[in-house]
Amino acid sequence: MTMSQMTLRIVHTTGFEYDGRAVASYNQARLTPLSTPEQIVVHHRVEVSPKPWTHLYRDYFGNQVTAFEVVDPHESMRVTATSTVQVNRPAAAGPSLTWGDLTDRAVSDRWVEYLVMPELVSPPEEFALRVKELNSLPTPGEAAKAICELVRSEVTYRPGSTDVQDSAAVAWEQRAGISQDMVHLAIGGLRTLGIPARYVSGYCHTGGEVGSTVSGESHAWVEWWDDGWKPFDPTNGTEPQDSYVAVATGRDYTDAKPLSGIYSGAETSSMFVEVEITRLA
Repeated sequence: MTMSQMTLRIVHTTGFEYDGRAVASYNQARLTPLSTPEQIVVHHRVEVSPKPWTHLYRDYFGNQVTAFEVVDPHESMRVTATSTVQVNRPAAAGPSLTWGDLTDRAVSDRWVEYLVMPELVSPPEEFALRVKELNSLPTPGEAAKAICELVRSEVTYRPGSTDVQDSAAVAWEQRAGISQDMVHLAIGGLRTLGIPARYVSGYCHTGGEVGSTVSGESHAWVEWWDDGWKPFDPTNGTEPQDSYVAVATGRDYTDAKPLSGIYSGAETSSMFVEVEITRLA
């Protein structure tokens, strides 16, 4: 069974205003959607003003990175990524790995970096105890879904309730966060049970009909290893469908940041991010 195919255009704009002049700026943008059998990138470009020196490469996790530097003094900078993507995701297969399979070196060694527990995803004790009760379920795949449902049922989506540097534990403590926090919590829970899990950044078109444009933001969901990467969005309680566009994957948010960098000179006085997603077909 397959969902109906969608063609989506995404325009992601980030702007910076400096309190004076920035002398030099060095940046990395992970804004190019992934090319996979389920997701074909028809068109993509990244435009930066002032005009930069640019270099493209793929990072360790397979994400396309646009590295750029602006060395002329500048009082503002704007980065606009425009993408057109065809998405046709088949429904994910049911659970196949057993609990015993997770301890096999073919899984535990192969995906070791998706089992580590840095502070960003490390689960608080109360959450970890509730997760450990789920290893009584018949398969890791069923436990993975239950972990995502636990996060969704306990944590309220509330923009502005956390900062990008906040850990999963902060979101659990206040029972509020954004998609990034819910994914970090789910990743910590999955890894607690020995299930390899990774972070996915991207977008989700929340409108319906062809021609509709929605204002959005970067979104995040989780994938766990079950003889293949199985996606789930704990924020919306659903398996990602054709309205989802994946851009980057990694161990957590720090590996998949849309834009990161350093600069010298004046301080940033303001920053804005605008995302517009249009369904073309």
